Amino acid sequence: MARARIEEAGPSARLSDGTLARVVPSRFAGGWELDVDGTPQSHVDLDDPTHLHFEYIARMAAVIDLLRMPGQPLTAVHLGAGALTLPRYVEHTRPGSRQQVIELEQALVDLVRENLPLPRGAQLRVRIGDARDVAGRLPAGLRGAADLVVSDVFAGAQTPAHLTTVEYYRTLAGLLAPTGVLLVNVADGVGLAFARRQVATVRAVLEHVVVLAEVQTLKGRRFGNLVIAASAAPLPTTWLPRLMAAGPHPAKVAQGSELDEFARGARVSVDADAEASPKPAASVFDR
Repeated sequence: MARARIEEAGPSARLSDGTLARVVPSRFAGGWELDVDGTPQSHVDLDDPTHLHFEYIARMAAVIDLLRMPGQPLTAVHLGAGALTLPRYVEHTRPGSRQQVIELEQALVDLVRENLPLPRGAQLRVRIGDARDVAGRLPAGLRGAADLVVSDVFAGAQTPAHLTTVEYYRTLAGLLAPTGVLLVNVADGVGLAFARRQVATVRAVLEHVVVLAEVQTLKGRRFGNLVIAASAAPLPTTWLPRLMAAGPHPAKVAQGSELDEFARGARVSVDADAEASPKPAASVFDR
């Protein structure tokens, strides 16, 4: 089995910014984690791609499950490779999907592919380069054709500033099919100033927006991940609130007037004044 090839300490690769990426056994959920400079980036279960340990990834998957008909292949673009957790999920639940992954670090892609191999026959192409730059240069056939675009890009524990702006989200929106959905992972802490601004920015580009998060995170009481789901078409949210509230970590869907209030007074982020996401304290990852 693939896991037998991974030494106890975990194989590693040095990234272009000097940080160290490692594949290590998960201490809490079985499977494997991709750790970059002490920050857990991804979790993968090679035996069960539907085992999604990170809560925000599970919420993204819940939205993906609603796209088109169940089991129908998707056209997807993923910005940020991590350990390819979501591409594996899409391939497993929707065989035959066409997927593009954009990742800055070739060394990280090589590390993951060598130690956490993809299923045979997966239709997945990895493009190396800056997420925004490569997204703007994707083949014409992908523009207006993607059922799903996922933005989950981190340099260490922060999302770079140029991947938080209205100009960036316009590029991603241009990839979406008329009913396609954009999913954005936003990490923020107490007060949620960054997340509120991100919601306002995405809403300036796409009309229909909801936010999914753990209850205390959405209230701005602690650092955590929020998922923005956005589309030019109405989102299929009728049963999402009950789904998000189920399970061991109750969550919430903010939409409509509640989201209006959430983003009230927040400035749209533009290239001229963009800021990276806040850096979490190291204790956030002590689990």
